[in-house]
Amino acid sequence: MTDSGDTTPLPPVNPQPVNPQPANQPFGNPYETPSAAQPATPPPAAPPSWRPYGAAPAAPPAPPTPGPAPRRRRRVAFASGVVAASLLVGGAAGVGGAAAYSAFQDENGTSGSNGGTTPTTSKVVDTPSSPAADGSVEAVANKVLPSVVKIDVSGAQGAGSGSGIILSSDGRILTNNHVVELAGDGGTLTVIFNDGSHADATILGTDPLTDTAVIQAQGVSDLTPATIGKSSDLAVGQGVVALGSPLGLQATVTSGIVSALNRPVNVGSDGSGNSTVYPAIQTDAAINPGNSGGALTDLNGNVVGINASIATAGQSGEGQSGNIGVGFAIPIDEVMPIIDQMSKGETPTHARLGVQVSNVGASQGQPGAEAEQGDGDGAQIQQVSAGSTAADAGIATGDIITKVDDHLITDADSLVATVRSYRPGDQVTVTFTRDGQEKTAQLTLDSDSDASNS
Repeated sequence: MTDSGDTTPLPPVNPQPVNPQPANQPFGNPYETPSAAQPATPPPAAPPSWRPYGAAPAAPPAPPTPGPAPRRRRRVAFASGVVAASLLVGGAAGVGGAAAYSAFQDENGTSGSNGGTTPTTSKVVDTPSSPAADGSVEAVANKVLPSVVKIDVSGAQGAGSGSGIILSSDGRILTNNHVVELAGDGGTLTVIFNDGSHADATILGTDPLTDTAVIQAQGVSDLTPATIGKSSDLAVGQGVVALGSPLGLQATVTSGIVSALNRPVNVGSDGSGNSTVYPAIQTDAAINPGNSGGALTDLNGNVVGINASIATAGQSGEGQSGNIGVGFAIPIDEVMPIIDQMSKGETPTHARLGVQVSNVGASQGQPGAEAEQGDGDGAQIQQVSAGSTAADAGIATGDIITKVDDHLITDADSLVATVRSYRPGDQVTVTFTRDGQEKTAQLTLDSDSDASNS
């Protein structure tokens, strides 16, 4: 890759009460178990130096000690190189996810009572004409912190933690898939609430393609659901607030602005090669490992995104910085239908174009081949699935897709992210070039639930 930086999910943080260090892992990627604990020494006067994120070794986490345990992180290249992206499932193939961050274990207890009250759920609102209270970050924190939780995860490969957003008063919680995947079969999830109480939780559903998951806290009631806003109401330059548990520091609030919208971010892929690519909200609000799954809100305190990944400036897996002012959140509008499906125990579905693509100029049939500079924008078709909506519309191998509706397509990841922003059954207009001639095709997006293969 020729990027100037890397995009990585936020790594999980080892649950340690004193100066935890993040693993070198991107949001949504496997968690890394810390290495052997350092000899007990007095905590340094200055803040610890956080290491980059990485994959989790198959070893139990080190027991809590006064000293931090170093971690390694796995980096994923930013969304600009030429990876042969597949649009067969979820609209396209890519790699992605957000990283989970460490948090310390709180005292025993459960949040809320077990009374027979009717649970309430998050409501979806348009941006009000005036900000909540005085529109300050303080007002947002007072409103949203009761709706943001820390999630401790343990499994056969280690332990880590991230953040989550309360969706219902009886304990339904939204987070990232990469936060909970460490639990796997037989692992455990513990939710720590803003008042310090905690409860066990189970997984209701996961969706690696959008790096989202829904879990259910057990034996709780009277929680405060977050208010869901509209990410489509966002504008570049407006203020936003990030809430979560970076580096194990629960109930942390940071603020910044929307730096860019619809930024294609590719953070990983599953075992079948299906990518996690989404049209991200870019922000300079400080996001670090442990923020994964937490809330990005507008200044009205409405959730507009799910904190998921960051860009790093280093070129190696060691010694990379944490937040450098380039963080990414999954737009809430794009994933609410999938969240609803998981909440009901249904298998998530995604829009499907039915093509495999690469960046313009990449070698045919060479996934991951590098495009030459100056070859132009667009996503070049490498393969069209028989019977797909793309095939029915006459799109063929070699065509270059340059636009979907009014969304400009700059590369393969851009096409993947754009298609993922739609739902199965949506009608779109695809603009493409063939032999230098521009053509358009109107088609109805397929669902990956109908695909015979990925």
